[in-house]
Amino acid sequence: MKTFAFSALLLVAVEAQSTVSAWGQCGGESYSGSTQCVAGYTCIYENPWYSQCQPGSSPTSATSTVSTPTSSSSAPSGTGKLEWVGVNESGAEWGTAYPGTEGVDYFFPSTTTIGTLVNEGYNIFRVPFAMERMAVGSITASLNSAYLTPYSNVINFITSKGAYAIVDAHNYGRYNGQIITDTAGFQTFWNNLAKVYSSNSKVIFDINNEFNTMDESLVFELNQSGIDGIRAAGATSQYIFAEGNSWTGASTWNVTNDSLKTLSDSSNKLVYEMHQYLDSDSSGTGSDCVSNTVGVDRVEGATAWLRANGKKGMLGEFAGGNNNVCLAAVTGLLNHLQANSDVWLGASWWAAGPDWPAGTWASFEPPSGISYQYYDTLLKSYAP
Repeated sequence: MKTFAFSALLLVAVEAQSTVSAWGQCGGESYSGSTQCVAGYTCIYENPWYSQCQPGSSPTSATSTVSTPTSSSSAPSGTGKLEWVGVNESGAEWGTAYPGTEGVDYFFPSTTTIGTLVNEGYNIFRVPFAMERMAVGSITASLNSAYLTPYSNVINFITSKGAYAIVDAHNYGRYNGQIITDTAGFQTFWNNLAKVYSSNSKVIFDINNEFNTMDESLVFELNQSGIDGIRAAGATSQYIFAEGNSWTGASTWNVTNDSLKTLSDSSNKLVYEMHQYLDSDSSGTGSDCVSNTVGVDRVEGATAWLRANGKKGMLGEFAGGNNNVCLAAVTGLLNHLQANSDVWLGASWWAAGPDWPAGTWASFEPPSGISYQYYDTLLKSYAP
């Protein structure tokens, strides 16, 4: 596991010094605040730029001890190691011209920069596509080889490097802007596509991105139809990621998507994919983070749901702006997932991709993406 050394550093503080709240920042380069945590928490070194107050009583004298980050939510029993840490590779799903023109309306990810990320230790890449381009005119149409072939070149490159590739239907439960209600047709679509990758065990099928404003029973039925179509194609060794309603948000999952616990997978390799952003409305449209604990605050309910129902989860999208508050929130979030790795399998940042404008705050495209430069050292420290 490629990590920075996790060591608890108790700094001497005067009695009058203020204390840092649970999961707050307590140290790091250019940090000038208090280094003393509230009772029951210890200041833990994460990297040269950031130390955090994490659960655990402080030693009575200045000392250095190894500490595993945990969370106050439902008792964690994880190994402290995530199975997957990676990045979304956005571009092939862009635009609304269907099928459109590559290089004008949409862009395929760069295998060169994916190779850079693989070499750094990232081992999972979510590659969105548009169903309207993959099956032109109808979800039951034959697959469009002009789009499928270059898309598969990216998928096969990722898996040839030993990493996992998430085949992500990035459609929000819609086709050509209309809510998908043809569950049989949806099953046919996934049966057709899964046949392409049925022999590649490193491929993961992501049934649909961010269902929203839909009847929950339809979300269930579409997920189940997707699962059934994939398994019927002979793709029995791969993981399947099921997403939920309400933009598959982790913060509302235990309230909005409880019914999905009864989804059935004959291969027993179903993972629940959730997304969580840290801005005021959880949309990911803003680079602000509402607090330095918002990452943990917004996923604790989902963690409890996963554990109570014996399920596994994946944080398929997350991001934070390039500032100290977001750095603290992102670090706390990753620590929580890691501490609860018995139910959380991994996380992938939104997003890399070759054509993000230079000023895009969340861009993780090497070498110059703003978030790549700001968060790469931190994020890859959680890679297995």
